[in-house]
Amino acid sequence: MTDQAFSLPIANSIRRLRFEHGEMTQADLAQRIGMTRQTVAAIEAGKYSPSLEAAYRIANVFGRPLDQVFQWVGDGSAKTDGSR
Repeated sequence: MTDQAFSLPIANSIRRLRFEHGEMTQADLAQRIGMTRQTVAAIEAGKYSPSLEAAYRIANVFGRPLDQVFQWVGDGSAKTDGSR
């Protein structure tokens, strides 16, 4: 294992969507989905993957399909030449 920072295979557009929705704060979003602000901050920063239920709740707040809020970017373990 290396000392490189670990990154999750899921990216998100939460920050952009919050600002597109009247500069919604993390606390506002957290209250609407029944989570803490700290959890929303960790999800938004890519430090924590939300549960499927939480992901759907977040997408619902913004009126967007799940794949417009969260994007699978892979886990970085696949080799670019197609071999495993």
